[in-house]
Amino acid sequence: MSLGLQPPAAWEGMLLDWAERALQNSTPVEIVHHMMDSDTLAAAYALCETITNQNSKTFYIASALLPLEKRQAVRALYAFCRVTDDLVDRASGDATPSAVRTELERWRGEALAPHPTVEQPVALAWADARHQFAIPMGYALQLIDGVGGDLIKKRYQTFEELAGYAYGVASTVGLMAMHIVGFDGAPAIPYAVKLGVALQMTNILRDVAEDWRQGRLYLPLDELRAFQLDESDIAAGCVDDRWRAFMRFQIARTRRLYEEAMPGVAMLHSEGRFAIVAAAELYCAILEDIETHDYDVFTRRARLGKWAKARRLPGIWWRSRRLKGG
Repeated sequence: MSLGLQPPAAWEGMLLDWAERALQNSTPVEIVHHMMDSDTLAAAYALCETITNQNSKTFYIASALLPLEKRQAVRALYAFCRVTDDLVDRASGDATPSAVRTELERWRGEALAPHPTVEQPVALAWADARHQFAIPMGYALQLIDGVGGDLIKKRYQTFEELAGYAYGVASTVGLMAMHIVGFDGAPAIPYAVKLGVALQMTNILRDVAEDWRQGRLYLPLDELRAFQLDESDIAAGCVDDRWRAFMRFQIARTRRLYEEAMPGVAMLHSEGRFAIVAAAELYCAILEDIETHDYDVFTRRARLGKWAKARRLPGIWWRSRRLKGG
């Protein structure tokens, strides 16, 4: 069975409006860069590096391709996002949603404070990164709200709804990272938004089984129905012709999002293009692994091994060099 790809007007305009509002409503960076103990700050950044390496080898490898200050800043960004996400994931365990909401609000205050305490090293490194690269606060607020949405919303009826979720938890990260890498003006924003949706859709397709165990289903319900699938098929881990056709459709759309986002890389400052292309291509390769294993995301987690990533880097470097920016 086939479905037409979602018309861009159905969701892209909405996401771009959110991105523009966050940018316009962000207050100027108000951090007064007071004398900060260099060892304390170095230790805070080192912790962010460890968090990145432990939780996302792909992001760690891609960020290693940046100059030192930018590399530290994007890893502080990753650690801020990771801590936020881990707080909300506690609601899948023993913590109640109300308790997690309280913790999330506490973290919001700490993570976005202009002068975090030394007891919060991730917030300390993140504050320093925000100051150095003038990262708009609005995007960080949208990310916390987006991740917090998992406390109240476990199902998505349409791709438009799911794209809104992907914006909150992933496109916002790209928009903040873009300020660290450097970019040539507002025309780059739609591409960053679209790349974030592509990356999150890759996560969603890879993590169907894990999300299901946590009581969450991020696949559009109307599209499942269009392929004669329902939640009982997800619960059973059913890999049949219906599921394969559904996944082919999802992967085709996600690949198209990657392709449509790539022209925006040319709008980034040249020293950051390799890192962003690497992140995009290494993540996109997860889709190939899903296909190679017959779309079975229930009994194994799709991944790209360390050496497979390393083999791809020379080609990624060449393709990033061919991009022409301003």
